[in-house]
Amino acid sequence: MTQRCIGCDARFQLDDVIYTCPQCGSVLEIAVDAARLTGREMTGAGVWRYAPFLAVDGGQAVSLAEGATGLHRCERLGREIGISALYVKNEGENPTGSFKDRGMTVGVTKAVELGARSVACASTGNTAASLAAYAARAGLRAIVLLPGGKVAMGKVAQAIVHGARIVQVRGNFDDAMRVVQELSADRGETYLLNSINPFRLEGQKTLAFEVCEALGRAPDAMVLPMGNAGNISAIWKGFREFQAAGFIDRLPRMIGVQAVGAAPIVRHVNDGVAGCRVDNPETVATAIRIGAPVNWRKAVDAIRESGGEAGVVTDDEILRAQHDLAATEGRFVEPASAAPVALLRKHRIEAATVVCVATGHGLKDPDAVISNSPELVQADPTIESLRKALNR
Repeated sequence: MTQRCIGCDARFQLDDVIYTCPQCGSVLEIAVDAARLTGREMTGAGVWRYAPFLAVDGGQAVSLAEGATGLHRCERLGREIGISALYVKNEGENPTGSFKDRGMTVGVTKAVELGARSVACASTGNTAASLAAYAARAGLRAIVLLPGGKVAMGKVAQAIVHGARIVQVRGNFDDAMRVVQELSADRGETYLLNSINPFRLEGQKTLAFEVCEALGRAPDAMVLPMGNAGNISAIWKGFREFQAAGFIDRLPRMIGVQAVGAAPIVRHVNDGVAGCRVDNPETVATAIRIGAPVNWRKAVDAIRESGGEAGVVTDDEILRAQHDLAATEGRFVEPASAAPVALLRKHRIEAATVVCVATGHGLKDPDAVISNSPELVQADPTIESLRKALNR
């Protein structure tokens, strides 16, 4: 295995601490010869079940028992939307309540291998929570940069309780991302663990492996939200590697979803807009409120190579989908996680088996629900008053 530049195909050693190619500036990925893993037996459960596909030492894993999340059949919602086999991969079942734990277990394990003393990230919330928890587990210092006033407090509380050093940057996520990259550029004690780090994405690709093993094959389509865009590219990489190793015989279409107010990838794919950036991104889905995604080229490749699509949804559509998923299937997810369901409601997907990735638990951002809910009905402590209240 090596680190490979997706732009010029330059190769680097696994222990080279670099986040972008020094020759062309493109992002990196871990090149895995998956064909050599054909017939390899996998044991255990969760992310580290797939250790042969990862580029770190699983025997020294910094783990909180992440992965092995549920793949839930949503029959009522599927009938309503018109999809015969609709599933939700519920990443809110991970230890800190989001998909970021898959990547963080691998990224922090790599940080320990490299002898780092601290790990850092810019975050809209979920990365901060995950980084802080895994750093605490490993005994490393955690540095978290948040865009001022733009992060759900449920996620901030997790980073606080795990002991992270938190700084609010006067700006948006893209400003925080730029500064944290500068902080880590000296390749000293601080190891950067945003999704620009290819080792973190190696953990996230294991979601594809789990889906294939649960279904016995790949789904027809995979629908997921896109923020910094590491997840869609990581999962696509996972499907391709599982096919190369002989575990599946076909690949799904990758369908990425963004909010109208933060849709740089959709604009690039669908409208031919040069580059991939929107200034001042805004959406109720804080987890994907990102205007300059660092992995946009990887995401575009995943969509195009798979014959997939990129679509947008409004905030109102996101909130409706969040409510519908909770009210019909008992799955409470954060707003960004409802974006795939919102897209399926408005845009017909020609696929029999569809998996939506719910990236985080609804309790990550309860304000989104509370601020859009009616006032609670009150009653006196009598049965008559109670019945009147129930009939209002």
